[in-house]
Amino acid sequence: MPTNILICGVGGQGIVLTSKLIAATAMAHNIPVKSAETIGMAQKGGSVFSFLRVGEGAFCPMFAEGTADIIIAFEPAEAVRMLPFLKDGGQIIVNTHPIMPVTAALSGSAYTGAEMLEYLGRQVNDLILVDGEKACAEIGSPRALNMIMLGAAVRSGVLPFDIAAIEETMKATVKPQFIEMNSKALHYGE
Repeated sequence: MPTNILICGVGGQGIVLTSKLIAATAMAHNIPVKSAETIGMAQKGGSVFSFLRVGEGAFCPMFAEGTADIIIAFEPAEAVRMLPFLKDGGQIIVNTHPIMPVTAALSGSAYTGAEMLEYLGRQVNDLILVDGEKACAEIGSPRALNMIMLGAAVRSGVLPFDIAAIEETMKATVKPQFIEMNSKALHYGE
């Protein structure tokens, strides 16, 4: 049975790279993998999500609602939007730092993400909160969020490989000047 992974957030947060690192790590370890991204209005801060199925029995990348083993959410509202995909007993790892949707900004609405996190807390038993803003500040780069979230997901035990495997793939994928920062981000919180 494959592990069903849903990664979600908004454009510019590194969702696609995160998905590609998981897929490449699976392939490097001869683990079958299927993936599909929906990037939509990514350039404008719109929703971005990626489906991955890792392991034997994955014949297509998409999976039904109620079957995700894990949701890795880079933004609280996107976690709530994708919540119907989580299976009973599934896990959500969510960045607590919200990104105000364009519609809320244009209408003058307030959005802190707190209401989304409270809702998730009531709906999900296995919820891991990651203060992405604080972590990025400590690492020294706002671009480290995807590696911070990926490291948290790998440490959760749901993914079929360890940090060393992801780190090996990352080192072969990213530009040399970003390897040290990304390694630090992957190990953040250990």
